[in-house]
Amino acid sequence: MYIVTGGAGFIGSNIVAGLEARGRGPVVVVDRLRDGQKWRNIAKRGLHDIVRPEDLPAYLDHSRGAVHAIIHMGAISATTETDADRIVATNVRLSLDLWTWCARHQTPFLYASSAATYGDGSAGFDDDFSAAGLARLRPLNAYGWSKHLFDRRVRADLDAGRHAPPQWAGLKFFNVYGPNEFHKGGQSSVVAQIHPVARRGEPFPLFRSHRPDVADGGQSRDFVWVDDVVDVVLWLLDTPKVSGLFNLGTGEARSFLDLATAVYRALGREPAIAWRDTPAAIRDKYQYFTQAEMGRLRAAGYTRPFTPLEEGVRRYVQDVLEHDADPFR
Repeated sequence: MYIVTGGAGFIGSNIVAGLEARGRGPVVVVDRLRDGQKWRNIAKRGLHDIVRPEDLPAYLDHSRGAVHAIIHMGAISATTETDADRIVATNVRLSLDLWTWCARHQTPFLYASSAATYGDGSAGFDDDFSAAGLARLRPLNAYGWSKHLFDRRVRADLDAGRHAPPQWAGLKFFNVYGPNEFHKGGQSSVVAQIHPVARRGEPFPLFRSHRPDVADGGQSRDFVWVDDVVDVVLWLLDTPKVSGLFNLGTGEARSFLDLATAVYRALGREPAIAWRDTPAAIRDKYQYFTQAEMGRLRAAGYTRPFTPLEEGVRRYVQDVLEHDADPFR
């Protein structure tokens, strides 16, 4: 049995689809579906069960011995969330409880960390898992802090020789894009936000640069296609000797102007860009550059190439976003 927390969310539902495609299972999704379209992310999957997060401890106790791995993607991922108590309860407390359960029952544990742990990037984007390396990072928001706090707790447990899962891996996701993010609204990828505007043939407003050394639209991110994320997760499950904290990007920063251009090109249109000021509320904390250092994942044995930006955007636009009747994987 594979348990995927956040399994109806964006990355989680793609992992569930990847497990099913590989014939892995049974699969249990842990999530809250509420009254939106989130359930459609898993509508095509043959699931063993769907469990509410608050019911997970009892479910695990009932299922001990049958759980092959826990893939923990569930989190409050909005960087704009300001209720720190809510973030701690979901992003820290549940993660600690699952870590402890997997250590006690010797079950592999993969979890979502985040590139938000790097803050403004002034300390670099090296997935250095030493206590000193982690201590140098300064996340800019409560979400990034919560992910960083758990990374540091894992490091402390290992340094103290406390019991740990037989395999564990934290994945510092950079800017992931792809199917099954419709439920995220304003938190969806920029590709999904640009698509309807570009489809109408209208200009999409990108943030104007407020730094003299960066051109408008030159702000850059490490954009990673979600299928590559799934492939890394499945590779880790197939490679139980590998544990660690790893960046998960492509290793190549690309500008938002590149991204927007790729969306328009995928629709057969000429790029049309407008400019708007970065909102004052986020201007001081806005990241102008992120790029994953991928050496540690490569050194661990992962050798497959990552999808180039233009190809990933083309697949997303042409194979998913253009299919209004059934845009879910």
